[in-house]
Amino acid sequence: MQVLKNRQSGREFLPEKLPLPVLSNLLWAAWGVNRADGRRTAPSASNRQEIDVYLAMADGLYLYEAASHRLSLVLKEDLRAKAGTQPFVGQAPLNLIYVADYAKMSSKPEDKPVWAAADSAFIGQNVYLFCASEGLATVFRAMVDREPLAKAMKLRPDQHVTFSQTVGYAKK
Repeated sequence: MQVLKNRQSGREFLPEKLPLPVLSNLLWAAWGVNRADGRRTAPSASNRQEIDVYLAMADGLYLYEAASHRLSLVLKEDLRAKAGTQPFVGQAPLNLIYVADYAKMSSKPEDKPVWAAADSAFIGQNVYLFCASEGLATVFRAMVDREPLAKAMKLRPDQHVTFSQTVGYAKK
């Protein structure tokens, strides 16, 4: 009940990086594997697990690989400022970028954006709850210039940016 009471959006972040154990726990809470059959901490439509979680940090763009609970470097470039249209985005230490891989979805084409949005939001809510439990600030954002971001990330045509979520320590 306390975590739900503490859950809130924040838009003012310190530039301080998250320690590796905090980042690890954040990613597991967001979209980690929590069952032997490979299911995750957040639901996904028909268990398609079509959402990929990318991390835009000062030292590069990473992909969270939930099955092995590790990060893979995708680009050695700081894309934080491209992860949103608000000024704080480029200054925060971490921006999670939710990307739907439509190739993993067997639903009707018109249903894919709706399911991908819902599944991204489930992950985002897990991030909110983790942040509330750890005293971190976060905000889930739709204010993303998706096409230029997808191009900068070198995504395939069947991969679509859904949302971004900024995470860090709150300015006091």
